[in-house]
Amino acid sequence: MISFNLRCKNDHVFEAWFKDSAAYDTQKKGKKLSCPNCGNAKIDKAIMAPSIARGSSRGQDDNAPSPEAMRNMLLEVRAAVEQNCDYVGSEFPEEARKIHYGETEKRNIYGEATTEEVSELSEEGVEFGNIPWIQHTDS
Repeated sequence: MISFNLRCKNDHVFEAWFKDSAAYDTQKKGKKLSCPNCGNAKIDKAIMAPSIARGSSRGQDDNAPSPEAMRNMLLEVRAAVEQNCDYVGSEFPEEARKIHYGETEKRNIYGEATTEEVSELSEEGVEFGNIPWIQHTDS
């Protein structure tokens, strides 16, 4: 996984994670990136501070986040989604279709979908993401 700071044409800077730099290039070329603040699709990489390794690794990947750090990152993603998107619950597939086909105003939404519904949306070409949704507190 690789993290990039991205900037939209409205100067909103945000962090995004990709499988590798080629995945970023593919998504940018396919116009599949958008600003979580304003929805603008004109996205470029922002200047980032380099990651500098400290000490010897002893066979461990120094760049791999700890489980606690990964959990915190996922909680940050969840908070950003909850703050910047409308919750539509189990109506997610239908609302995503309405937005995709121009039947309703374009907006950021989130909710639930079954595996079958996800497959159908994908086959129709509806753009969406699947985010690991973790609980705010340990249960």
